[in-house]
Amino acid sequence: MGPWPQEIGNEFAMRVIVVGASAGGVAALQRLVASLRPNFPCPILIVQHIGAHPSRLADILRHRGPNDAVAAKDAAVPRPGTIYVAPSDHHMVITAGEIRLSRGPKENHARPAIDSLFRTAALEFGAGVIGVVLTGMLDDGAAG
Repeated sequence: MGPWPQEIGNEFAMRVIVVGASAGGVAALQRLVASLRPNFPCPILIVQHIGAHPSRLADILRHRGPNDAVAAKDAAVPRPGTIYVAPSDHHMVITAGEIRLSRGPKENHARPAIDSLFRTAALEFGAGVIGVVLTGMLDDGAAG
């Protein structure tokens, strides 16, 4: 079992929220994190289509809501109440309870890609994951 079980009756359910955004995503992400309650009960992993451009998205989100937002680091174990943002030009996936970053091939013309995060989160957590596509014009996130 992964690092953050939530007890539900006599069973444990793993919970994580994965979010993807593209065009118009920064404004939508700011509204989302501002609406979260403090000490949110599960980690949130975010992929924003930023390509190789430098990003201050984690800093922007950190100041918009009550939960900490950080640029994801390779091999980090996601913790409840923390928002993890994929760094520029890196896919972010979750495997064996850890965030993994890579510069693998682009998916759907994007790196970071939403589908790669969604796909690995679904494999890792099954019904314990919630996936949200906030904005965009093409289909990255639809398959994941």
